[in-house]
Amino acid sequence: MSKRDLLIGFLIGIAATCLGTWLFLEFAVSGTFTQNLQQVKRSGYLGKVIAIGALLNMVIFLILLKINKDQIAKGVVFATISWTVITLLV
Repeated sequence: MSKRDLLIGFLIGIAATCLGTWLFLEFAVSGTFTQNLQQVKRSGYLGKVIAIGALLNMVIFLILLKINKDQIAKGVVFATISWTVITLLV
């Protein structure tokens, strides 16, 4: 059950970062999502926008700890570390 919980947490972390990035680009920057994404990529700020989107993982992590879902929370941390590596490479 531990590996399954880690996988669930990892998938939640990946999805939360994607959602957070989408929310940031949708509401903080004017224009459509695809225009905003292309503009961010051209200006070289894609890693920073992904990092802002990953802030949602912190909220999810704290909620999971509060309800004693430690293994799923570890998966969220692993997803955040994975996004960090991806951000460094971009």
